[in-house]
Amino acid sequence: MLLSHDHHFDNLDLAGRDVLRGVPRVFTTKAGAERLGDGATGLAPGEQQTLVAPGGRELLITATPARHGPVDGDRGPVIGFTLRWTDSPEAVLYVSGDTVWYEGVARTVAREPVRIALLFAGAARVAAVGPAHLTFTAAELVQVARARPEALIVPIHIEGWEHFSESRSEVAAAFAAAGLTDRLRLLERGETLTLPFSS
Repeated sequence: MLLSHDHHFDNLDLAGRDVLRGVPRVFTTKAGAERLGDGATGLAPGEQQTLVAPGGRELLITATPARHGPVDGDRGPVIGFTLRWTDSPEAVLYVSGDTVWYEGVARTVAREPVRIALLFAGAARVAAVGPAHLTFTAAELVQVARARPEALIVPIHIEGWEHFSESRSEVAAAFAAAGLTDRLRLLERGETLTLPFSS
């Protein structure tokens, strides 16, 4: 389980914590691991863990920088993740976690050969931070697509909560306006997406 961060009794409620107890490994922030206990592994940006898949392939998980809102209203701590097979390092899956587009994310996207980007979207806003957004806006998703032209952009974390200020349709419109519709994959609720993840 890759857990970008944990808001107690919010997005990680009691039912969510029950799910975690049935998962062999949980990777999250250092602070989140201390709160969760039960063998959760805390990672700081740049730290890595390797999992061995059936058949012996090794999956390298690297924690990436993330910022959950503006500099003066960060709701963190929070991290993202990259995943790559060690025998296919040129194909990376990027999971942004709850973050906005900022220099830490920009460096990750520029440095890593991202082929699939799961980006936490919806431009979440809460009263405590004012008008600033806490997750990617549609315009920021387009920035990621332009920064990494070979990546498929898969927005997640985009519906089901009242604090989202942008919808799927606004994301679709932004990509259409940018001429990047072919780079976008919007999932329906409950839909399963199978994608090749190797070179």
